[in-house]
Amino acid sequence: MSMRQLAFAVPGNLDSKTGGYIYDRRLIAELRNQGREVQHIELGSSFPDPSAEHLADAKVKLSGVPKAQALIVDGLALGAMDSAIVRAISAPLVALIHHPLAYENGIDETRKQLLFETEKVNLSYAKEVIVPSANTKSLLVSEYEVPESKITIARPGVDRKNIAPKPQDPPLILSVGIQVPRKGHDVLLEALAKIVDLRWQAVLVGGVLDPKYGKSLVDLRERLGLASRVLFAGELGSEEVEELYSQATVFALATRHEGYGMVFDEAMSFGLPIVSCDVGAVSQTIASGAGILTEVDNPEAFADALRSVLLDHELRNQMVASSQLASQALGSWEQTAITVASVLDSL
Repeated sequence: MSMRQLAFAVPGNLDSKTGGYIYDRRLIAELRNQGREVQHIELGSSFPDPSAEHLADAKVKLSGVPKAQALIVDGLALGAMDSAIVRAISAPLVALIHHPLAYENGIDETRKQLLFETEKVNLSYAKEVIVPSANTKSLLVSEYEVPESKITIARPGVDRKNIAPKPQDPPLILSVGIQVPRKGHDVLLEALAKIVDLRWQAVLVGGVLDPKYGKSLVDLRERLGLASRVLFAGELGSEEVEELYSQATVFALATRHEGYGMVFDEAMSFGLPIVSCDVGAVSQTIASGAGILTEVDNPEAFADALRSVLLDHELRNQMVASSQLASQALGSWEQTAITVASVLDSL
């Protein structure tokens, strides 16, 4: 049976500019373009640390979805929700897991274990699970005991932009990612401090989701003497970010974990060489030859990689060519929605 009607539950503001929200927003739009009736259910913004009020609200909203209507629940809420709420859902449940909540950095071990146990139980109630990468699928199978047959990989799409490169002088090092410990901006700053003998400027784009961490980044930038060379641009509109991609010489993200990493696809769509870390789905997302991947939490190695890209013009040209070639094979959001639609039709 084709389930033309579905509800899509997402915590907080759907217009938020993080990768997970962009994925959800684009998926909803493309499913509607297919002619499906998609009801957006907005859950409380306190997830993944839900208040009692937001848990009660989620219980009412999710239990109210009828059996004849598929229900997709974003993992930011599903993984942190009281299992009794999930168990009471009567609609066919599809879990959308960008990356397991227990793999977020900056949370204590007790909280990690609680999130792991809750997410594992709640995933057992899902009829199908959608993930953005093979890495996240592997984690769910090996760590969360989700049957492989229940998991479908729906890789994010990318919007192709015909924007001519406008490389800046000095060369622009661009990083895009929200200010939370998992994104490793502290490692990037420490790496940049080790290449101050070179000509470069850097812009870090992304909203401050963790105020304590955000302040620590500002303090670290001052302590390292990088205030005149590193700009924290905050959250920007899509056109502003695209302009920065077109101006950049290299894309850098010292991430500590990625369930996918949509910014890497964006960087490749602009033909940029990439410096990042060999963790999570990063190596599966960045095309061979387009990036240099270092170990996690190693500013020295990250600095060496940046130095190589900035100084070795032959290497950089080879990486640019690999990035441009890979960008031609990147899928569209329409294709992402077609993959998800096949899951819905199988319910």
